[in-house]
Amino acid sequence: MIGVIGVMLFLGTYADGNTDDNYRHYTGPNPSDMILGDSRGGQAVIPYVLDGKFKGRKFNNFALNIGDSPYGQVYLEAVKKRINPDTKDGIFILTVDPWCLSLDKNLINSKEDPDRSSPMADMHLYDITPNYEYLLKHYSRSWFNIYKEREEVAKSVTFLHKNGWMEVNVNIHPDSVRVREAKKIEGYTEMIKNQKISQFRINAFQDMIKYLKEKGTVYIVRIPAFKGMMELEDKYDPEFNKKVKNIAQQNGVKFFDLSSKPDNYIYTDGNHMYKESGKVFTAQIADSILLNTPVKKN
Repeated sequence: MIGVIGVMLFLGTYADGNTDDNYRHYTGPNPSDMILGDSRGGQAVIPYVLDGKFKGRKFNNFALNIGDSPYGQVYLEAVKKRINPDTKDGIFILTVDPWCLSLDKNLINSKEDPDRSSPMADMHLYDITPNYEYLLKHYSRSWFNIYKEREEVAKSVTFLHKNGWMEVNVNIHPDSVRVREAKKIEGYTEMIKNQKISQFRINAFQDMIKYLKEKGTVYIVRIPAFKGMMELEDKYDPEFNKKVKNIAQQNGVKFFDLSSKPDNYIYTDGNHMYKESGKVFTAQIADSILLNTPVKKN
């Protein structure tokens, strides 16, 4: 038994951005400047670009995906555990789209938390490396894979950086992208049959804003997807932008709707922005913040 534990402790030291798509969100120092949302934000908003715009700050991307980090009480409690508790002048970029404010219709009246299956629901430690709690609870493969698939050998197609940015490396030839776009539209078209914008999620989103306003300045950002996805989102909820604008006004925060020109960017699958476009887009977020709100640059 001691030998087995020793091997696991050894293998765990090799856990990195290749291990899975979430592991590094539970490691490293607690940040004071954060990006939140789902996978659209996780891939499009690049922390080191923001670091360059706001000297002295180190942004962390804590946006996972619509399954693990939709706006809800589980996500809020995770943010409370992840953030530097001494934060007083942070910058918080809350990315938003209809999907992270939606809920399965069958769960609307459920008394149980709809996000109870998220890894965040049972995690206590968010700032240790290696994070054996995460590996024991949520890494279901053989731990020998952690060693065999380590970053030192080669980066995986989806690579999670230490700053929380999800880098995706896929073929972006137009023919390949079109195939992925069609699959995304098919999947989301099916999903909206059972989903609706949820007051539970809207309330949780506002709770997140209120909590983070006590720690610094909050900005809401809507990220574009390719034209077909934006059309589907408009069909799903034609009043979505208006709803978010009202939330921003009610809570005294800025809302940057940067989704009006989807053709200006390249996407890997129609839903997620390609990393080179992400660099441009992230700089636009930073410029929007700098132009619209006085920000203390350290």
